[in-house]
Amino acid sequence: MFQLLCRTTRSKKLINIVVIHACVRFYGCETWSLTSREERKLSVFENMMLRRIFGPRWEEVTGEWRRLHNEELNDLYSSPNIVRVIKWRRMRWAGHVARTGEERGVYRVLVGKPKGKRPLGRHRRRWVDNIRMDLQEVECGYMDWIGLAQNRDRWRTLVSAVMNLRVP
Repeated sequence: MFQLLCRTTRSKKLINIVVIHACVRFYGCETWSLTSREERKLSVFENMMLRRIFGPRWEEVTGEWRRLHNEELNDLYSSPNIVRVIKWRRMRWAGHVARTGEERGVYRVLVGKPKGKRPLGRHRRRWVDNIRMDLQEVECGYMDWIGLAQNRDRWRTLVSAVMNLRVP
């Protein structure tokens, strides 16, 4: 299988990576609660795969092969990066959950308060915290996002704004 992948063209490798993105790596990403460290690790993994696909670049001035820089990878692979796609899918799912009725279990989990105490130390990042951070990126962080999601057109505009932001 590996030798077959090495013999394929770049376009076929890009198709393979897109399939891996859609089917394997993104399965259930709507419910992930990612920290900055995990987002960075996903970006590093994606760049590593893209460097493997596009290979090194011949530098004519020095006469040596060199690795592609992140900006060059972004130019060659015009699709949005993995973190941006995860945030986009999470925002879409958040709008869907916010519009479900109060009798649905998913909505009750979203707005419910569990009994008991949270553990000592810094609190773990919750899924709702990620939604609020995503909304802060598009300057809507302090709004009632559940009420905002009731208007589908406005919510779709916010979701597309989250998708179109540039991530460093």
